[in-house]
Amino acid sequence: MAVPRGCLGLPLVAVLLASLCRGQAAVRELKVGYYAETCPEAEDIVRETMARARAREARSVASVMRLQFHDCFVNGCDGSVLMDATPTMPGEKDALSNINSLRSFEVVDEIKDALEERCPGVVSCADIVIIAARDAVVLTGGPNWEVRLGREDSMTASQEDADNIMPSPRANASALIRLFAGLNLSVTDLVALSGSHSIGEARCFSIVFRLYNQSGSGRPDPHMDTAYRRSLDALCPKGGDEEVTGGLDATPRIFDNQYFEDLVALRGFLNSDQTLFSDNTRTRRVVERLSKDQDAFFRAFIEGMIKMGELQNPRKGEIRRNCRVANNSPWQPRTGMASGQSTSELR
Repeated sequence: MAVPRGCLGLPLVAVLLASLCRGQAAVRELKVGYYAETCPEAEDIVRETMARARAREARSVASVMRLQFHDCFVNGCDGSVLMDATPTMPGEKDALSNINSLRSFEVVDEIKDALEERCPGVVSCADIVIIAARDAVVLTGGPNWEVRLGREDSMTASQEDADNIMPSPRANASALIRLFAGLNLSVTDLVALSGSHSIGEARCFSIVFRLYNQSGSGRPDPHMDTAYRRSLDALCPKGGDEEVTGGLDATPRIFDNQYFEDLVALRGFLNSDQTLFSDNTRTRRVVERLSKDQDAFFRAFIEGMIKMGELQNPRKGEIRRNCRVANNSPWQPRTGMASGQSTSELR
């Protein structure tokens, strides 16, 4: 049986096939300008809110962009990563790859509140993530592109699926190639989309094993520039505070191809980044090419983001009023409660 567009073309893990491809309904038609008549200012509102968030905290826009990856990879781009856990639904925010890591959900809440005030019940949270991810790139000096919209929001989230799908910071290039292939994304897509780490920061928690016990050796990762390792040793001392953060590349506030130049120089922050240059000839060739040609990186990144955004959850969804909770959930915000508050505080 042919796999419909937006569902997986290759086996990733059994849970993906079970949750996306069994009993499948038709996926929604996405298009540029989807809200031109129903909420013509939607994209302007998102960009203006993202700009304000960046002015408050420069790191926040990179954190919002990361949400697209963690949303789309788990059962399609359906806004499920934004949902808070309830007593009856473990949320994706608490998955191993997300807990104490994903952040800036309050920026999405702020965008949603502004859109609900202007166009109530029109713009999905899933589309907000797609628009905001694009704007994170633009606001930090990267390329612009038109986004295809029209997604619905899922009514559930799955911590189990997120645990089964999302890669660890320790993942190697071969594992990442398999993950992306399962989503119909190529090696070039993998490397280009990893360039999202051109902006943002990560915690010492994600790299202490590289510094002190790579692969259980009791030694640092050999694929690391000596001077860079010393700087990371100072940032993330053994037994130190693992919540301290460092830039993912040498220019963590600017979207450029410095990330790839750093990988070639053995100065990648995460193992899952450095492995793209150090451990696999297929990914290394792409890293080398993009390190020398920023325009080629921008083109490949746009193509990858568009392809990733096409991953859809075929189940019937809704337009959530609050991105953290399904409309029909009994765990609704109390009257007067701001959408930025967690449902751990809900009745």
